[in-house]
Amino acid sequence: MKAKLTLLFFSMLPVFVHAQQSLKLWYRQPAGDVWTAALPVGNGRIAGMVFGNPAEEAIQLNESTVWSGSPNRNENPEGLAALPRIRQLIFDGKQKEAQELAAEKIQTKTSNGQMYQPVGTLHLAFPGHQQYKDYYRELDIEKAVATTSYTVDGVKYTREVFASVPAQTIVVRISSDKPGAIDFSAYLTTPQKNAVVKANGKDLTVNGMTGAHEGVEGKVKFNGIARVIATGGSVANTDTAITVKNANSALVFISMATNYVNYKDLSADAAKRAATYLNAAVKQPYPTLLKAHIAAYQRYFNRVKIDLGSSDAAKEPTDVRLVNFSKAYDPQFVSLYFQFGRYLLISCSQPGGQPATLQGLWNNLMTPPWDSKYTININTEMNYWPAEKDNLPEMHEPLVQMIKELSVTGQGTARTLYGARGWVAHHNTDIWRITGPVDRIFYGIWSMGGAWLAQHLWERYLYNGDKRYLADVYPAIKGAALFFVDDLVEDPKRKYLVINPGTSPENAPSTRPGVSFDAGCTMDNQIVFDAFSAAISAAEILGKDAALVDTFKTMRSKLPPMQVGRHGQLQEWIDDLDNPEDNHRHISHLYGLYPSAQISPNRTPLLASAANTTLLQRGDVSTGWSMGWKVNWWARLQNGEHALKLITNQLSPVGKRGGGTYTNLFDAHAPFQIDGNFGCTSGITEMLMQSHDGAIYVLPALPPQWKTGSIQGLRARGGFVIEDLAWADGKITRLVIRSTLGGNCRIRSSVPLKGAEPLKKATGENSNPFYYVTPVATPLVHTQTVAPLEIVAADNYDVATEKGKTYRFTVL
Repeated sequence: MKAKLTLLFFSMLPVFVHAQQSLKLWYRQPAGDVWTAALPVGNGRIAGMVFGNPAEEAIQLNESTVWSGSPNRNENPEGLAALPRIRQLIFDGKQKEAQELAAEKIQTKTSNGQMYQPVGTLHLAFPGHQQYKDYYRELDIEKAVATTSYTVDGVKYTREVFASVPAQTIVVRISSDKPGAIDFSAYLTTPQKNAVVKANGKDLTVNGMTGAHEGVEGKVKFNGIARVIATGGSVANTDTAITVKNANSALVFISMATNYVNYKDLSADAAKRAATYLNAAVKQPYPTLLKAHIAAYQRYFNRVKIDLGSSDAAKEPTDVRLVNFSKAYDPQFVSLYFQFGRYLLISCSQPGGQPATLQGLWNNLMTPPWDSKYTININTEMNYWPAEKDNLPEMHEPLVQMIKELSVTGQGTARTLYGARGWVAHHNTDIWRITGPVDRIFYGIWSMGGAWLAQHLWERYLYNGDKRYLADVYPAIKGAALFFVDDLVEDPKRKYLVINPGTSPENAPSTRPGVSFDAGCTMDNQIVFDAFSAAISAAEILGKDAALVDTFKTMRSKLPPMQVGRHGQLQEWIDDLDNPEDNHRHISHLYGLYPSAQISPNRTPLLASAANTTLLQRGDVSTGWSMGWKVNWWARLQNGEHALKLITNQLSPVGKRGGGTYTNLFDAHAPFQIDGNFGCTSGITEMLMQSHDGAIYVLPALPPQWKTGSIQGLRARGGFVIEDLAWADGKITRLVIRSTLGGNCRIRSSVPLKGAEPLKKATGENSNPFYYVTPVATPLVHTQTVAPLEIVAADNYDVATEKGKTYRFTVL
């Protein structure tokens, strides 16, 4: 009888247990020399790309503060005097002349931003390992450990690599199932010209200083140490290599550090820092290091579990699943990709460190695409879309710190270029927190970067409800809005307050090819609206700046409303210039749909329909990050099937459907940009739960392919945690919500719910202030052909909650 009961118990194990056991990227072949096939490890400060090559392992190394250049500013002092003329030219319809003048007078004359650069590569050469069998490599994203194993001459060799937060080192363990079988040589290489590599005793070292770029002197000193410790056998060294022979096992500890203290201070001792980390790590036994590493990582990772179903497709290696995904039923691959996004954010953005760059923490090139810096007209923001809702708020902290620093450096740019108070940042920044326009003026004039980033400060408060935090970031929120008080100008034709000059990022009307300059672009208006709204709410919560709040409200009321153009689209510009055949990757004017909450199928159906039309006109195929954004848009439009179509396009081999995905599941712009990974993780969350539109909406965009599943651990605004959300046949079966702040919990569901006490349907506005949605102006409509959206009817339920209590709901 006991045996039968045991069998029954195992047969009834929840599906998510199986799903969690499958949280591995794995392959039957090494990466060779293909960087986008190598596997990433990182601890938020240092990182490695593990290639898994048997004969010569390579671990390419990064440290988050190894950048070209040094503290600098990049405003063009000629800009302010030219600004009135540029504005008048735009109002006169002479956008090309305005753009040409700005290129001369506003475009930076100094640095367009510095470059994030690699430290070097650790090589481990294993003689005689060219011929191998039983090869296997994996990245276990549940433990954050990369493992390679294979057999040579009947001996099984295993390597484990992880980047430890507690030990602040990358640890490599080399072992075999036969004593005395480990022979290898270790050496370092670096592409840094101003660096010296040496071997001394058990240590390999690289010492150097980054170079100059665009006239900015390189002053970042970096130090890297790789210490080889063998058990059994012998260890010897030459000038540049360490050789291990006949060892039973070996450990390699990799430590890296720089002299960087902050964006204006390079006074630290790089060598002392690196040695301190290393000397503390090597004192600990390997099992202790591994256990501490896994515990620190799982503190974050284990908060969220997801199960979207399973199939036999999950039995194949990751690269095979990627090729097959568009034609195979493999919902576990979506779960893996979702959790891989969370793995990457934990690995590249830790408290006290730098924010994730365009490539996160991983870059192997001295001159990387777009300098691997911070593109803040979408990409940096997208990196952090999963942070709050996917229960990784600590990972948001590096971005919060950068925004606070930009709110200081951006004050000088606001004064110098615009004669304005507050602060401004344009479309790009770097580790030195530059805020002037960079790259081509076509892109660079866009002055919304700081205001968009400031929304992250406000959104973080909406999740944590911490007034002390809000008081800390309020100056940055206030300063982003204050800039617009001085920068907005009246459109002489329409009498609205507009940004001039502005652009719709990286796009231009087909009637003005190559000329992006305009006034009153839709995305500009939307971001200014949000900047004012956040500053108003924050000031009122904190009881500050009543007179300034009145000014913000008055100016917000004078912004241009959104418009529905003659093709039924949401207009991108203040004039109806959209081309329905435009398939540009940037669809920036849909910012109002996501990440903002200005457009909603429930509250603003006309605008939602226009956004839907715009998405259909732009098409699905695009670069990787753009497809990631589109997943979020389709989820907000409550169209789960179309959102899944974009996920399918994203999870295609690079180049098959626009951007796509590399073998190691890195997003392809192409080339590699990490934002698409984070955007897609965010979009999957939006398909399952949303909390931006006055309620916690459960399963707002569930595709029919995900008939049965569950997710645990998501966060909603107002301090609510979705401890469990399960569904079957596309309908909710179980919902468990924990309240960390108390207050009214409004739940939106397409099926009737019941709780411990009878639930009553809610009407009117949600009384919970974290769910207040600022009304937008009535749109202007220039067409007779706006098709209504088809959305699933849903009911709202209000539940009064107490701090610290948990509430359970099931289907009525």
